[in-house]
Amino acid sequence: MLPLVHFDARYIRVDHHDGISRFSVGLIHALNRITKVVAVISDERQLSHLPTGIEWVKLNDPTHWSEPFAAYRLNRLGVKIFYSPMQTVGSMGRKFKLVLTLHDLIYYGHPTPPPSMPLGVRIGWRLFHLWYWPQRMLLNAADAVVTVSQTTADLIAKHRLTKRPVAVVYNAAGELSPDYEHKPPMHRPRGTQRLIYMGSFMDYKNVQTLVRGMERLPGYELHLLSKITDARRDQFRAMAGTAADQLVFHNGVSESKYHELLDSAVALVHASHDEGFGIPLVESMARGIPIVVSNIGIFHEIGGKAAEYFQGDNPGDFAAAVKRLETETEWLAKSELGMKQAGKFDWEKSASALLAVLQSL
Repeated sequence: MLPLVHFDARYIRVDHHDGISRFSVGLIHALNRITKVVAVISDERQLSHLPTGIEWVKLNDPTHWSEPFAAYRLNRLGVKIFYSPMQTVGSMGRKFKLVLTLHDLIYYGHPTPPPSMPLGVRIGWRLFHLWYWPQRMLLNAADAVVTVSQTTADLIAKHRLTKRPVAVVYNAAGELSPDYEHKPPMHRPRGTQRLIYMGSFMDYKNVQTLVRGMERLPGYELHLLSKITDARRDQFRAMAGTAADQLVFHNGVSESKYHELLDSAVALVHASHDEGFGIPLVESMARGIPIVVSNIGIFHEIGGKAAEYFQGDNPGDFAAAVKRLETETEWLAKSELGMKQAGKFDWEKSASALLAVLQSL
Protein backbone atom coordinates (compact mmCIF):
# COMPACT_ATOMS: atom_id res chain seq x y z
CA MET A 1 0.00 0.00 0.00
CA LEU A 2 1.42 3.40 -0.99
CA PRO A 3 1.80 5.86 1.89
CA LEU A 4 0.10 9.24 2.31
CA VAL A 5 2.97 11.72 2.50
CA HIS A 6 2.89 15.23 3.92
CA PHE A 7 5.59 17.08 1.98
CA ASP A 8 7.21 20.16 3.50
CA ALA A 9 6.82 22.70 0.67
CA ARG A 10 7.57 25.72 2.87
CA TYR A 11 11.04 26.19 1.36
CA ILE A 12 9.66 26.99 -2.10
CA ARG A 13 10.50 30.60 -2.85
CA VAL A 14 7.85 32.85 -4.36
CA ASP A 15 10.32 35.32 -5.93
CA HIS A 16 13.05 33.21 -7.54
CA HIS A 17 14.24 29.67 -6.89
CA ASP A 18 17.34 28.80 -4.91
CA GLY A 19 18.71 25.25 -4.78
CA ILE A 20 16.36 23.92 -2.08
CA SER A 21 13.37 25.60 -3.71
CA ARG A 22 14.14 23.94 -7.06
CA PHE A 23 14.69 20.60 -5.34
CA SER A 24 11.34 20.90 -3.54
CA VAL A 25 9.39 21.74 -6.69
CA GLY A 26 10.93 19.06 -8.87
CA LEU A 27 10.54 16.34 -6.25
CA ILE A 28 6.98 17.11 -5.16
CA HIS A 29 5.74 17.09 -8.78
CA ALA A 30 7.28 13.68 -9.42
CA LEU A 31 6.31 12.20 -6.04
CA ASN A 32 2.71 13.36 -6.48
CA ARG A 33 2.50 11.21 -9.60
CA ILE A 34 3.29 7.97 -7.79
CA THR A 35 1.70 8.36 -4.36
CA LYS A 36 -0.77 10.57 -2.47
CA VAL A 37 0.88 13.83 -1.38
CA VAL A 38 -0.36 16.66 0.82
CA ALA A 39 1.69 19.85 0.52
CA VAL A 40 2.54 21.69 3.73
CA ILE A 41 2.94 25.37 2.82
CA SER A 42 3.52 28.60 4.73
CA ASP A 43 2.48 31.05 1.97
CA GLU A 44 -0.40 30.46 -0.45
CA ARG A 45 1.70 31.96 -3.26
CA GLN A 46 3.72 28.73 -3.10
CA LEU A 47 0.73 26.91 -4.59
CA SER A 48 1.54 28.32 -8.04
CA HIS A 49 4.66 26.09 -8.09
CA LEU A 50 2.83 22.94 -6.97
CA PRO A 51 0.89 20.30 -8.93
CA THR A 52 -2.56 21.50 -9.97
CA GLY A 53 -5.23 20.42 -7.51
CA ILE A 54 -2.83 19.08 -4.88
CA GLU A 55 -4.26 18.92 -1.36
CA TRP A 56 -2.53 21.33 1.03
CA VAL A 57 -2.39 22.54 4.62
CA LYS A 58 -0.79 25.61 6.10
CA LEU A 59 1.92 25.76 8.77
CA ASN A 60 4.19 28.49 10.15
CA ASP A 61 7.06 29.90 8.13
CA PRO A 62 10.09 27.67 8.84
CA THR A 63 12.11 30.68 10.06
CA HIS A 64 9.44 31.62 12.64
CA TRP A 65 10.26 31.32 16.35
CA SER A 66 7.58 28.62 16.70
CA GLU A 67 9.34 26.18 14.34
CA PRO A 68 10.81 24.04 17.20
CA PHE A 69 7.19 23.20 18.13
CA ALA A 70 5.98 22.42 14.58
CA ALA A 71 5.51 18.72 15.36
CA TYR A 72 2.66 19.47 17.79
CA ARG A 73 0.69 21.20 15.01
CA LEU A 74 1.51 18.40 12.59
CA ASN A 75 0.21 15.89 15.13
CA ARG A 76 -3.09 17.78 15.28
CA LEU A 77 -3.29 17.66 11.47
CA GLY A 78 -3.13 13.86 11.62
CA VAL A 79 0.18 13.57 9.80
CA LYS A 80 1.50 9.99 9.55
CA ILE A 81 4.60 10.51 7.37
CA PHE A 82 6.33 13.86 7.01
CA TYR A 83 9.14 14.53 4.54
CA SER A 84 11.16 17.75 4.63
CA PRO A 85 13.79 18.93 2.11
CA MET A 86 15.60 20.49 5.07
CA GLN A 87 16.70 19.18 8.46
CA THR A 88 15.45 21.93 10.78
CA VAL A 89 11.76 21.09 11.22
CA GLY A 90 10.76 20.88 14.87
CA SER A 91 10.41 17.22 15.85
CA MET A 92 9.79 17.52 19.58
CA GLY A 93 6.72 15.51 20.61
CA ARG A 94 6.07 14.10 17.14
CA LYS A 95 3.72 11.14 16.65
CA PHE A 96 4.54 10.58 12.99
CA LYS A 97 7.35 9.15 10.89
CA LEU A 98 9.90 11.79 9.89
CA VAL A 99 12.42 11.94 7.06
CA LEU A 100 14.81 14.89 6.92
CA THR A 101 17.26 16.11 4.27
CA LEU A 102 20.84 17.32 4.62
CA HIS A 103 22.00 18.72 1.29
CA ASP A 104 25.63 19.41 2.11
CA LEU A 105 28.21 20.27 4.77
CA ILE A 106 29.46 23.42 3.03
CA TYR A 107 28.85 25.80 5.91
CA TYR A 108 31.12 23.95 8.30
CA GLY A 109 34.08 24.91 6.14
CA HIS A 110 32.58 28.17 4.84
CA PRO A 111 30.50 29.49 7.75
CA THR A 112 29.23 32.76 6.23
CA PRO A 113 25.42 32.35 5.96
CA PRO A 114 23.42 33.33 2.85
CA PRO A 115 22.92 37.12 2.97
CA SER A 116 19.22 36.77 2.07
CA MET A 117 18.47 35.31 5.51
CA PRO A 118 17.10 37.57 8.29
CA LEU A 119 19.74 38.79 10.76
CA GLY A 120 18.55 36.58 13.62
CA VAL A 121 18.56 33.50 11.38
CA ARG A 122 22.09 34.36 10.13
CA ILE A 123 23.36 34.56 13.70
CA GLY A 124 21.76 31.23 14.59
CA TRP A 125 23.09 29.71 11.34
CA ARG A 126 26.67 30.67 12.15
CA LEU A 127 26.41 29.40 15.73
CA PHE A 128 24.82 26.14 14.53
CA HIS A 129 27.77 25.40 12.24
CA LEU A 130 30.46 25.92 14.88
CA TRP A 131 30.03 22.30 16.05
CA TYR A 132 28.70 19.03 14.66
CA TRP A 133 26.63 18.03 17.69
CA PRO A 134 23.59 20.26 16.85
CA GLN A 135 23.40 18.60 13.44
CA ARG A 136 23.60 15.16 15.04
CA MET A 137 20.71 16.03 17.36
CA LEU A 138 18.51 17.10 14.45
CA LEU A 139 19.28 14.14 12.22
CA ASN A 140 19.02 11.54 14.97
CA ALA A 141 15.55 12.89 15.80
CA ALA A 142 14.35 11.58 12.42
CA ASP A 143 13.57 8.03 11.30
CA ALA A 144 15.68 8.33 8.16
CA VAL A 145 17.86 10.91 6.41
CA VAL A 146 18.04 11.85 2.74
CA THR A 147 20.88 13.62 0.95
CA VAL A 148 21.32 14.67 -2.67
CA SER A 149 24.64 13.05 -3.59
CA GLN A 150 26.89 10.16 -2.70
CA THR A 151 29.63 12.72 -2.00
CA THR A 152 27.56 14.21 0.83
CA ALA A 153 26.46 10.77 2.04
CA ASP A 154 30.13 9.86 2.43
CA LEU A 155 30.78 13.07 4.39
CA ILE A 156 27.81 12.36 6.68
CA ALA A 157 29.34 8.96 7.44
CA LYS A 158 32.84 10.41 7.85
CA HIS A 159 31.66 12.89 10.49
CA ARG A 160 29.25 10.39 12.09
CA LEU A 161 26.36 12.85 11.80
CA THR A 162 23.58 10.32 12.28
CA LYS A 163 22.75 6.81 13.42
CA ARG A 164 19.77 6.76 11.07
CA PRO A 165 19.83 5.17 7.59
CA VAL A 166 20.98 7.61 4.89
CA ALA A 167 19.64 7.44 1.31
CA VAL A 168 20.70 9.37 -1.80
CA VAL A 169 17.86 11.15 -3.63
CA TYR A 170 19.53 12.99 -6.47
CA ASN A 171 18.77 16.50 -7.59
CA ALA A 172 17.74 16.91 -11.22
CA ALA A 173 17.13 19.62 -13.82
CA GLY A 174 14.06 21.69 -14.49
CA GLU A 175 10.48 21.19 -13.39
CA LEU A 176 9.47 18.30 -15.66
CA SER A 177 8.36 20.73 -18.37
CA PRO A 178 8.40 20.26 -22.18
CA ASP A 179 11.06 22.99 -22.23
CA TYR A 180 13.65 20.29 -21.61
CA GLU A 181 12.49 18.20 -24.57
CA HIS A 182 14.62 19.70 -27.30
CA LYS A 183 16.96 18.58 -30.03
CA PRO A 184 20.69 18.32 -29.28
CA PRO A 185 22.96 21.03 -30.75
CA MET A 186 24.10 20.33 -34.30
CA HIS A 187 27.25 22.48 -34.12
CA ARG A 188 29.36 24.53 -31.76
CA PRO A 189 27.93 28.04 -31.24
CA ARG A 190 29.32 30.57 -33.71
CA GLY A 191 29.70 34.28 -33.31
CA THR A 192 29.87 35.60 -29.74
CA GLN A 193 31.66 33.09 -27.50
CA ARG A 194 29.58 33.07 -24.32
CA LEU A 195 30.52 31.40 -21.05
CA ILE A 196 27.67 31.14 -18.53
CA TYR A 197 27.93 31.26 -14.74
CA MET A 198 24.75 30.56 -12.77
CA GLY A 199 25.10 30.72 -9.01
CA SER A 200 25.61 33.05 -6.09
CA PHE A 201 28.70 35.15 -5.47
CA MET A 202 29.51 33.84 -2.01
CA ASP A 203 33.25 33.39 -1.42
CA TYR A 204 33.28 29.59 -1.60
CA LYS A 205 31.83 29.79 -5.14
CA ASN A 206 35.26 31.11 -6.18
CA VAL A 207 33.93 33.22 -9.06
CA GLN A 208 37.17 35.21 -8.95
CA THR A 209 39.03 32.41 -10.75
CA LEU A 210 36.60 32.66 -13.66
CA VAL A 211 36.92 36.46 -13.72
CA ARG A 212 40.71 36.43 -13.61
CA GLY A 213 40.87 33.81 -16.34
CA MET A 214 39.10 36.04 -18.86
CA GLU A 215 42.30 37.94 -19.73
CA ARG A 216 43.52 34.66 -21.23
CA LEU A 217 40.31 34.25 -23.25
CA PRO A 218 40.12 37.11 -25.76
CA GLY A 219 36.96 36.92 -27.84
CA TYR A 220 34.95 35.34 -25.00
CA GLU A 221 32.31 36.86 -22.72
CA LEU A 222 31.60 35.69 -19.17
CA HIS A 223 27.88 36.09 -18.43
CA LEU A 224 27.15 36.24 -14.69
CA LEU A 225 23.43 35.70 -14.33
CA SER A 226 22.54 36.05 -10.65
CA LYS A 227 21.65 39.15 -8.67
CA ILE A 228 24.76 41.01 -7.55
CA THR A 229 25.55 44.04 -5.43
CA ASP A 230 27.24 47.08 -6.94
CA ALA A 231 30.24 46.56 -4.66
CA ARG A 232 30.71 42.94 -5.72
CA ARG A 233 30.34 43.85 -9.40
CA ASP A 234 33.00 46.58 -9.09
CA GLN A 235 35.29 44.13 -7.29
CA PHE A 236 35.04 41.63 -10.15
CA ARG A 237 35.67 44.29 -12.78
CA ALA A 238 38.84 45.31 -10.96
CA MET A 239 39.96 41.67 -10.77
CA ALA A 240 39.40 41.21 -14.51
CA GLY A 241 41.91 43.91 -15.40
CA THR A 242 42.01 44.44 -19.16
CA ALA A 243 39.18 41.90 -19.57
CA ALA A 244 36.66 43.95 -17.56
CA ASP A 245 34.60 44.61 -20.70
CA GLN A 246 34.28 40.84 -21.22
CA LEU A 247 32.16 40.52 -18.07
CA VAL A 248 28.40 40.74 -18.66
CA PHE A 249 26.31 41.20 -15.49
CA HIS A 250 22.61 40.29 -15.79
CA ASN A 251 21.67 40.89 -12.13
CA GLY A 252 19.06 38.13 -12.25
CA VAL A 253 17.31 36.44 -15.18
CA SER A 254 14.02 34.66 -15.76
CA GLU A 255 13.96 30.91 -16.28
CA SER A 256 13.29 31.34 -20.00
CA LYS A 257 16.13 33.87 -20.38
CA TYR A 258 18.46 31.52 -18.52
CA HIS A 259 17.66 28.71 -20.95
CA GLU A 260 18.04 31.06 -23.93
CA LEU A 261 21.50 32.11 -22.75
CA LEU A 262 22.51 28.51 -22.08
CA ASP A 263 21.51 27.47 -25.57
CA SER A 264 23.71 30.23 -27.04
CA ALA A 265 26.76 29.38 -24.90
CA VAL A 266 29.91 27.42 -25.60
CA ALA A 267 30.02 26.24 -21.97
CA LEU A 268 28.65 26.60 -18.49
CA VAL A 269 31.52 27.32 -16.09
CA HIS A 270 31.89 26.85 -12.33
CA ALA A 271 34.96 27.18 -10.10
CA SER A 272 33.43 26.34 -6.72
CA HIS A 273 35.57 25.05 -3.85
CA ASP A 274 32.64 23.11 -2.41
CA GLU A 275 29.10 22.13 -3.42
CA GLY A 276 26.33 19.87 -2.22
CA PHE A 277 25.27 19.16 -5.78
CA GLY A 278 25.28 21.63 -8.68
CA ILE A 279 21.93 21.86 -10.48
CA PRO A 280 23.25 24.25 -13.18
CA LEU A 281 25.65 21.52 -14.34
CA VAL A 282 22.79 19.11 -14.98
CA GLU A 283 20.66 21.84 -16.56
CA SER A 284 23.48 22.67 -18.97
CA MET A 285 24.32 19.07 -19.85
CA ALA A 286 20.62 18.30 -20.39
CA ARG A 287 20.60 20.97 -23.10
CA GLY A 288 23.77 19.64 -24.73
CA ILE A 289 25.97 22.51 -23.54
CA PRO A 290 29.37 21.30 -22.20
CA ILE A 291 30.48 22.14 -18.67
CA VAL A 292 33.89 23.41 -17.55
CA VAL A 293 34.19 22.99 -13.80
CA SER A 294 36.62 22.87 -10.90
CA ASN A 295 38.23 19.58 -10.00
CA ILE A 296 36.19 18.71 -6.88
CA GLY A 297 34.58 15.41 -5.92
CA ILE A 298 30.94 16.40 -6.29
CA PHE A 299 31.51 17.78 -9.80
CA HIS A 300 33.14 14.49 -10.81
CA GLU A 301 30.07 12.67 -9.46
CA ILE A 302 27.76 14.90 -11.51
CA GLY A 303 29.83 15.54 -14.63
CA GLY A 304 31.65 12.23 -15.02
CA LYS A 305 33.54 12.04 -18.31
CA ALA A 306 31.33 14.72 -19.86
CA ALA A 307 33.00 17.61 -18.02
CA GLU A 308 36.23 19.46 -18.62
CA TYR A 309 38.01 19.94 -15.28
CA PHE A 310 40.50 22.53 -14.05
CA GLN A 311 42.29 23.36 -10.80
CA GLY A 312 39.91 25.68 -9.01
CA ASP A 313 42.37 28.37 -7.96
CA ASN A 314 44.24 28.51 -11.27
CA PRO A 315 42.84 31.05 -13.80
CA GLY A 316 45.27 29.80 -16.44
CA ASP A 317 44.10 26.22 -16.02
CA PHE A 318 40.49 27.41 -16.32
CA ALA A 319 41.26 29.21 -19.58
CA ALA A 320 43.09 26.15 -20.92
CA ALA A 321 40.06 23.95 -20.15
CA VAL A 322 37.79 26.33 -22.07
CA LYS A 323 40.18 26.28 -25.04
CA ARG A 324 40.10 22.48 -25.14
CA LEU A 325 36.51 22.82 -26.37
CA GLU A 326 37.36 25.10 -29.29
CA THR A 327 37.34 22.37 -31.93
CA GLU A 328 33.97 21.38 -33.38
CA THR A 329 34.72 17.68 -32.90
CA GLU A 330 35.62 17.96 -29.21
CA TRP A 331 32.73 20.31 -28.45
CA LEU A 332 30.16 18.00 -30.05
CA ALA A 333 31.66 14.97 -28.29
CA LYS A 334 31.31 16.65 -24.90
CA SER A 335 27.81 17.82 -25.82
CA GLU A 336 26.72 14.25 -26.54
CA LEU A 337 28.38 12.86 -23.41
CA GLY A 338 26.73 15.58 -21.33
CA MET A 339 23.23 14.76 -22.50
CA LYS A 340 23.77 11.10 -21.64
CA GLN A 341 25.23 12.01 -18.23
CA ALA A 342 22.31 14.34 -17.43
CA GLY A 343 19.94 11.41 -17.94
CA LYS A 344 21.22 9.93 -14.67
CA PHE A 345 19.57 12.78 -12.77
CA ASP A 346 15.84 12.51 -13.26
CA TRP A 347 13.00 13.57 -10.95
CA GLU A 348 11.08 10.37 -11.60
CA LYS A 349 14.06 8.29 -10.45
CA SER A 350 14.53 10.57 -7.44
CA ALA A 351 10.87 10.34 -6.44
CA SER A 352 11.05 6.54 -6.65
CA ALA A 353 14.15 6.56 -4.44
CA LEU A 354 12.38 8.75 -1.87
CA LEU A 355 9.24 6.61 -1.97
CA ALA A 356 11.35 3.53 -1.22
CA VAL A 357 12.68 5.30 1.90
CA LEU A 358 9.16 6.26 3.00
CA GLN A 359 7.82 2.73 2.46
CA SER A 360 10.64 1.31 4.60
CA LEU A 361 9.60 3.24 7.72
